[in-house]
Amino acid sequence: MSRNAPIEDPEARVRGAVQHYWATRGVQSRRQAERGVTDAGARSAVTGGKQMDGFVELVRDVLVGSGIPAEEIHHNRKLELPGYYRAEKQWDVVVVCDGRLVAAVEFKSMGSSFANNLNNRVEESVGSASDLWTAYREGAVPTTPKPWLGYLMLLVECNRSTRPVRVREPHFGVFPEFKGASYAERCRLLLKRLMREQLYAATCLITTPEDGGVEGDYAEPDGDLTMLHFLVSLRAQAEGVAAMREGWR
Repeated sequence: MSRNAPIEDPEARVRGAVQHYWATRGVQSRRQAERGVTDAGARSAVTGGKQMDGFVELVRDVLVGSGIPAEEIHHNRKLELPGYYRAEKQWDVVVVCDGRLVAAVEFKSMGSSFANNLNNRVEESVGSASDLWTAYREGAVPTTPKPWLGYLMLLVECNRSTRPVRVREPHFGVFPEFKGASYAERCRLLLKRLMREQLYAATCLITTPEDGGVEGDYAEPDGDLTMLHFLVSLRAQAEGVAAMREGWR
C-alpha cells in the first residue's frame, strides 16, 4: 500500500473483521471441546488471542498507508512498553519509529460473563493508560511526539448484554447514568470517558449480534466511538510522524 492510500471500502473491512471474530471464536471453542476442556463462561472467546486480528490488520494497513514502515508496526512480538507502577506491560499493537513511541493500541472483545469481564476491562483500560502516561511523564518514553493510545472493543449484542442491570448502593449512590444501564451502555460510557479524561486519543465500540454476527453484521452505537473516528485520529498521528521523520535523523 502506497503512502496516503485510502482504505478501500472500510465498511467491508470492518464486516470482514467481525466475521473473522466469529469464525475464530467458533474454531477455538470447538478445539477446546475436542480436548475435553470446558472454559467457564465461554471464556475461550476471550483467551484465544486471535479473534481481533481482522481489526489489527485494518489498523496496520492504515498505518502503512500513512507512511509508517511495516517493520515498525509490532503485533506478535516486541510488545512490551515500560510502566511506572510495574516494569512493563504488553500492548496488542506497538508502533516505534526511530526510537520513539508513535502509538499503542489495545483490542478487546467481550462475549460472555459480562459483569466480571466489564469490571476487568475497566481496571485494565484505566490502569494501563495511567501507568504508561506516568512512565511517559517520568521520561521512560521519548517525548516527541506525544504517543497516541487507542482502545477498541467488540461487544457481542445479546439479551445478557443489552438488558438493564441493577446497581448496588449499600452506602453511597452511583452516578445516575449507571442506574438501569445495560452492560452495553456501561461499555459505551467507559469508552467515552476514557477519551474525555484523555487517557486514550481515540476509542471505538463495535457491537455485533449473536444472530447475524457470523455474516459480519455490526453496529456503532455512538457517533464519537466509530471506526471512522478511530482511524482518522490514528492516521493524523501517523502522517504527522511520517512528515517529521527526516528531522529526526
